[in-house]
Amino acid sequence: MPDRNSLSIGELAERSGLAHSALRFYEQHGLLSPERNAANQRRYPRSELRRIAFIRSAQRVGLTLGEIRTALASLPSGRTPTRADWRQLSESWRPRLNEQIRRLEELRDRLDTCIGCGCLSLSTCALSNPEDRAHADGPGAVYMEHRIERG
Repeated sequence: MPDRNSLSIGELAERSGLAHSALRFYEQHGLLSPERNAANQRRYPRSELRRIAFIRSAQRVGLTLGEIRTALASLPSGRTPTRADWRQLSESWRPRLNEQIRRLEELRDRLDTCIGCGCLSLSTCALSNPEDRAHADGPGAVYMEHRIERG
């Protein structure tokens, strides 16, 4: 007789709306931890549905799998997380999300002027070179130095 407190991978896929392959992907990345039954089949506690909803929400706002894995590791093991557990986890992300919102607002505000700025340079554009990816060209104001040298 099947265990009513756990779900097969097929049942979890159906209930979560995810493909089997997505569930296995999450498992490979340490986001889900199914148990195995005597026939070596994956069995998921029903509480994994909440974890999946959390994972999907976190991915939608741009959090990395590593950040999601770290957050999920902070939840208690051996019991279903409570509302307070989930609240504490989400509050710990507030600074990260606020920073992401700030950067999105900056992008939105700079995009308006960028389209008409006329720089025509993907190498020096602040939008196409975020987080100073030009650091590989050396220290300092690399683009400014190139302009001075070319003078």
